[in-house]
Amino acid sequence: MESELWRTARGFPAHHGFSTRLGGTSEGALASLNLGRSVGDAPERVDENLRRACAAASLDLQDLHTVHQVHGADLHRVTAELRGKARQGPRPKADALFTAEPGAALAVSVADCVPVLMADPAGKRVAAVHSGWRGTHAEIAAMAVSAFAAAGSRPEALRVAIGPSIRLCCYVVGKDLADQFAERFGPEVVVEEDGNLHLDLVRAIRLTLRRAGVPDANVEVVPDCTSCEPERYYSHRRDRGNTGRHLAFIANAFPAFPEQAGAGALS
Repeated sequence: MESELWRTARGFPAHHGFSTRLGGTSEGALASLNLGRSVGDAPERVDENLRRACAAASLDLQDLHTVHQVHGADLHRVTAELRGKARQGPRPKADALFTAEPGAALAVSVADCVPVLMADPAGKRVAAVHSGWRGTHAEIAAMAVSAFAAAGSRPEALRVAIGPSIRLCCYVVGKDLADQFAERFGPEVVVEEDGNLHLDLVRAIRLTLRRAGVPDANVEVVPDCTSCEPERYYSHRRDRGNTGRHLAFIANAFPAFPEQAGAGALS
């Protein structure tokens, strides 16, 4: 499905995608495929962008489930009763979604934060996680793994795709936050360069997954840094808040079963 609208993890078994900012109708700082309704964009432009994005990904918008993200660590379960009702009623407050319903699609909104998609091809279960610094520190990825385990999936059988996000090269943080992460995940998640402290959220998430029982080889990372590529991605930090939103989706559909994700060990 790789296109100008969507990036994918090549070895990931489930139908999924990480949106770019290309191929839409929005203008100015939001150009062009803004998929967020809370950034001041014209509703009709967002509607058309969503229509284009869903068409390119063969998604039914009525079954694309999202949440009202609050930078927390709660998980929302999409059950059979919610199928086809994704646009009805208020969205639950959460930062992760999980489902075992065939065909259901889950999505999280990002613009620097880390999108984490998880799948159990054997058990036919999937999850989508929004992991900003708060969620990463709270180990929200491990909470999603626990949801799989509670449903009968083995952590070592899970496949994970980590999408484009702000990376170590661009994520400069203060000493207090750096110290919090170093204490929880080890000093390797913080790098000092030219007097600045850089935080590696992806590394912290991979360490969280390893602790939760997911093998390193089952984790694939799309290498793009959202802050480094202004022509391809929105970045909340780079654009000082005046920017659009991406979606990362996963559908509970498995068109392929690769031997392994091929991400390799955590260096």
